[in-house]
Amino acid sequence: MSLQVSPVPRLALPSRPKRRWRRREVIWAALLILPSLVGFIAFYAIPAVRGVFISFTDWDLLTQAKWIGLENYQRLLKDPEFRNALKVTFYYVLLNIPLQTVLATVIAVMMARLSTSVLIRAVLILPWLMPSVVVGLLWLWLMDPNIGIINVTLRSLGLSTIPFLNVPALAMPSIALINIWQYVGYTALLLFAGLQSIPGSVYEAASIDGASETQMFWKVTLPLLRPVMVFVVVTSVIGSFQVFDTIAITTKGGPVNATKVLNWYIYEQAFSRFNMGYATAISMVLFLMLIVISAIQMRLLRAGESDL
Repeated sequence: MSLQVSPVPRLALPSRPKRRWRRREVIWAALLILPSLVGFIAFYAIPAVRGVFISFTDWDLLTQAKWIGLENYQRLLKDPEFRNALKVTFYYVLLNIPLQTVLATVIAVMMARLSTSVLIRAVLILPWLMPSVVVGLLWLWLMDPNIGIINVTLRSLGLSTIPFLNVPALAMPSIALINIWQYVGYTALLLFAGLQSIPGSVYEAASIDGASETQMFWKVTLPLLRPVMVFVVVTSVIGSFQVFDTIAITTKGGPVNATKVLNWYIYEQAFSRFNMGYATAISMVLFLMLIVISAIQMRLLRAGESDL
């Protein structure tokens, strides 16, 4: 009795025209990426590498940089102004992120349930399209204790005026409210786009099972919105740690250092005190902090997973 062995099937190799087409596609892709790659290397990669070198030097922008090793980083550990700037920055993030995220989620859900008007979306994103300098100037005038429309209205109602940006206890909450006003619409639109990707059949199944609107929001909407929520929270936190324009226009770090965040302290060290090496060392610490904080957020929020 003889055994018949079936031949092993041979893998089909791509034809020569297909290989040539793929090679041409790769070349075109490389050519299209090249301008952005050149810009990234010239304006991001090279300055970042040079920044690492400058952080180990004593440089006043006018004379030759002097290599001092880890002295700038050792100075950070003993600098009370740096600790204060770090504390103020975290305070701003804690004021800004939770309120902005909650408001944006509420607005996004309301748009998804009540209206998907393009006009409403355009109005929401309008503050985000305005330059931060313009937004800072606008709210500086609105909150002016003498001629600002907010305090003029309070006086007309027989109420006392509020020095929003002139009192340490109110300055940072006021800065947070300004930036929430500017960015909450953009954040809401991102979340609204995430809501549109959730299949309607999921809500129909939950409704058939007797789930209420509140239960569907907590058990269906939020879990399925998590990938978009992770993106929104991570990018918002990174942006909040880099707040600068609004403070530069309104308070300039005051009153009594109440709004002197890390970015303003870096600017002050570099261009007011001409300690470029020390300012760059603070920038490197901020960069590493953002990497660690972003990694922790993405791990805790399970950024690589989806419930859809």
